[in-house]
Amino acid sequence: MTTAPTTTETRTPVELDLDARLAMVGALMDERLALANIAFEVDTAHLPAADPIPAVTAPPLHHPASVPCPYSTPIAATLHRARVRLETGGWCTGQLRDEQGAACLIGAIRAEAATRGQADDACTVLLDAIRRDFADADTIPSWNDRQASPRLALLYLDRAAALADSRGA
Repeated sequence: MTTAPTTTETRTPVELDLDARLAMVGALMDERLALANIAFEVDTAHLPAADPIPAVTAPPLHHPASVPCPYSTPIAATLHRARVRLETGGWCTGQLRDEQGAACLIGAIRAEAATRGQADDACTVLLDAIRRDFADADTIPSWNDRQASPRLALLYLDRAAALADSRGA
């Protein structure tokens, strides 16, 4: 019985530099993309021609539904609307309004009041409500600027609206 001679050749692996490896992977990827493109063409050949894809635009801004005012008195209604304005438009400190449209307590009240006198009366009631819990509050702007978030500002607008309503204002 004769057997074929076996040779044990040891081949040393060829080390490719980075550019050669990238070229090889690039060629493989080009082939895969070409095959995928052909598969896509075949899979979609039966579909009728579609309109071009329209340009994507940002969705319209969603404005929350207006909150019905639970108060019948004008000052309480003004304070309620100021609260809604702060919730939807944003709250700020250090100025009446900022560039994005956020307002401080005074700015929101002035924006929602029908007259300057109504705004002044609403601010008086708000300061009374704040001073019930913060006796050291000198003014609404100074108290507003000491707050870290709109949470207390919104709470005290609610309390002031309830107070104005109980006073019949």
